[in-house]
Amino acid sequence: MSLLEKINNNSAVIGIIGLGYVGLPLALEFANKKFKVIGFDNDPKKPVFLNRGQSYIKHINAGRIKDAVDKMFFSATDDFTRLPEADAIIICVPTPLDEHREPDVSYIVNSGKVIAQYLRKDQLVVLESSTYPGTTDEILLPMFEQIQSPESNSALNTHNSKFKVGEDFYLAFSPEREDPNNPDFNTSTIPKVVGGVTPKCLEIAKALYDKIIVKTVPVSSTRAAEATKLLENIYRSVNIALVNEMKMVLDRMDIDVWEVIEAAKTKPFGFHAFYPGPGLGGHCIPIDPFYLTWKAHEYDISTKFIELAGEINTMQPYYVVEKSMEVLNKFKKSLNGSKVLILGASYKKDIDDMRESPTLKLIEIFAEKGAEIDYNDPYVPKLWKMRKYNYDLASVELTKENLAKYDLVVLSTDHTAYDYKFIAENSKIVIDTRNAFERNGVNADNVFKA
Repeated sequence: MSLLEKINNNSAVIGIIGLGYVGLPLALEFANKKFKVIGFDNDPKKPVFLNRGQSYIKHINAGRIKDAVDKMFFSATDDFTRLPEADAIIICVPTPLDEHREPDVSYIVNSGKVIAQYLRKDQLVVLESSTYPGTTDEILLPMFEQIQSPESNSALNTHNSKFKVGEDFYLAFSPEREDPNNPDFNTSTIPKVVGGVTPKCLEIAKALYDKIIVKTVPVSSTRAAEATKLLENIYRSVNIALVNEMKMVLDRMDIDVWEVIEAAKTKPFGFHAFYPGPGLGGHCIPIDPFYLTWKAHEYDISTKFIELAGEINTMQPYYVVEKSMEVLNKFKKSLNGSKVLILGASYKKDIDDMRESPTLKLIEIFAEKGAEIDYNDPYVPKLWKMRKYNYDLASVELTKENLAKYDLVVLSTDHTAYDYKFIAENSKIVIDTRNAFERNGVNADNVFKA
């Protein structure tokens, strides 16, 4: 039976490499459609959790995992020798920036090397990790086309043939579009862009995603699909940088940027509201633009617009700290030696995802200025080790007594669970980076916007 036939009758086995915020929801969607799914992760603790029906991601319900495991549609492993069991292998690994803000595609390279050891005929490989245009064709394709065809070892075959894409195996790129805990969209209801190395690769990859996604959007190549993902997030990065710059300018003019945005968005055309904040977070918006910037240098093009947006967004945590120092000075208090409580560790509200969270940078800058730092987050009981940060901090309880201890409370993440009236009433000074207090009907003299 061909791979396309297996996909069409739901008998194809799906392998997902990387069981994080992208890979795990994708695996559950395939399992929900009664595909057998094998999840691969090099962290041996994750398969143990998942095979017990437990979740390590706050917004992913453990009941969904347990149901998929109990019905034997999903299992997880750290044994990559099982890759030949999968008919389709989907790569969902991180693509961070290194210390020089250059792409770190080592996770993709390592995944490709492992797949190349076990790739067999009639398998589909799809890369979902955000990356620069050309990654699929330039990194993964050469690895797989070096694989010797089994027929070349046959006594009847004197030719030394190798795997050929579009005939022996299939390769595609389909960028992830996850928005954790979005109440309006989930993995299956967000249209999916798909690009194949060959027309046959595209046909098979599209057929696979058609099984679980409300709408697939085929494009002409993997490079076009890779560029689509970057454009989506560059668009957001640039517009967020614009409102962050407006925030700083209007603050000097004693104009409330939040009021201006609310007025501007009443225009029914030509304007889409973006909002300022303490910096950019998540795996995509702070990182993806620099993937294109790096690749553009290969073509002697300087992406000034993208780089300027990155600079503005990167300086926002510094702006929040400077604003905090200004406010403390009004109360004849120095930041050096002050006790500061930061509300929110995740990069967006109502999730536990700390990737690239501006809170982590805020902690670093406040500490460098001599402040004593604590944090609270109902979704993050303890700060775990990140690639750039390793803080030994646990979330403090929000009580009257605890709030009163701090010279300054800084709202970084506007979780719905926060009682903004209670916080304002029991804090000495509050810095609000999200306009959350006013949005929740709290207008207090001790709350200042930043």
